[in-house]
Amino acid sequence: MTPTIPDAGGKSESAGSDSWAEKTARMFVAVLLPEKVADLIEAIARPMVPGVRWTRRDQWHVTLRFLGKAEIDEVQTALSGLQHERVLVRLGPRVERLGRHVVALPAEGLEALAARVSELTAHLGKPPERRPFMGHVTLARVKGGRLPLVGTELSAEFVAEAVFLMRSRLSPAGAHYEPLQKIALGPSTQGHQAGQPSRSSRRAAEFMQ
Repeated sequence: MTPTIPDAGGKSESAGSDSWAEKTARMFVAVLLPEKVADLIEAIARPMVPGVRWTRRDQWHVTLRFLGKAEIDEVQTALSGLQHERVLVRLGPRVERLGRHVVALPAEGLEALAARVSELTAHLGKPPERRPFMGHVTLARVKGGRLPLVGTELSAEFVAEAVFLMRSRLSPAGAHYEPLQKIALGPSTQGHQAGQPSRSSRRAAEFMQ
């Protein structure tokens, strides 16, 4: 049975994992992608290139705040105070280079939400970054050489209806993420339907097939 994700303000007794006995974890706060948006990204050809590690579908998200190692209960309590309306998130319009070693799809619209999350959790884990928030979905990490897909047109939009506290477990095969807490966001005034790719994103998918 799939473990139940605890809502803000409490844990679920049906978490179904002895890992819940752990008091601390490596964590981050994120917005997850709707299935239809993930389908769009998954449709992109991702060639096997030496030095390139593509991220998996289950790793796609937009990080609002990376906490590092912190007390699980303390972070859950802090996030239970999050009150924010749903947010229209725009991905794209093209794949970009982020730093020297990351290929990413930009994400706009989450700046205020990320700032609020950082404010609530500033005393926990790693200090919040001082540089401006740059929302993105990481598509690949590159050790060296040419960065694939950079410049590829890809866009989508969706309404973020919840924020998730995620546990990150590192392994040689890549990071594995596990949701620890879900915080629902309030009604949106945007009037957009969640999880629907934009017209331009559908055209991009057709072009890349």
